Amino acid sequence: MAVRLRAATESDLPAIRAIYEPFVEQTAITFATEPPTLTDLETKLRKKTHHPWLVCELDGSVVGYAYAGPIRERAAYQWAVETSVYVDPDFQRRGVARGLYTALFEILERQGYVTAYAVITTPNPPSIAFHESFGFERAGRFERMGYKHGTWHDVEWWALELCPHPDDPDEPLSVETAQTRQWWNEALSRGVDAVGDTTQQ
Repeated sequence: MAVRLRAATESDLPAIRAIYEPFVEQTAITFATEPPTLTDLETKLRKKTHHPWLVCELDGSVVGYAYAGPIRERAAYQWAVETSVYVDPDFQRRGVARGLYTALFEILERQGYVTAYAVITTPNPPSIAFHESFGFERAGRFERMGYKHGTWHDVEWWALELCPHPDDPDEPLSVETAQTRQWWNEALSRGVDAVGDTTQQ
């Protein structure tokens, strides 16, 4: 099975919406209660001038995506990001999420980001184990933070230090600039390698 990782484009948004929709409608993994429209996603993609949004293709079809976004808008937060990854249920447990995160975290570090955070609705042992495998550590827990599908849900924040905290950090590189660097494609290649032989079935 041919594997490809690349930056998301507007043509990917219908597939991205289709992947995300069942997580919205059937789970509390996301607290969104309505699937986004394509216009919503187009706006979100256009705003990601400094935060990567990657997709994974298997045999030419988009089966998963991962992205980073700001924690807060104030300038002091600019070296911290929140990350998310979603995979079509039919293609889970094939290394797609691992490949996407492998590439995403390397790109974020190279851009100059320092800390990545993941927000996990609990209980979710598979997600926690997955994030721990990348070195995430629990940073905090908020009990009964969100109400969805008739139940109050706890939320945990998990943190990954991408690099040591510099004394005088430069502003993170834009995605446009990052894509001109050799390490961008190298990171994508390492992500493809991380998908691994589990796709060859």
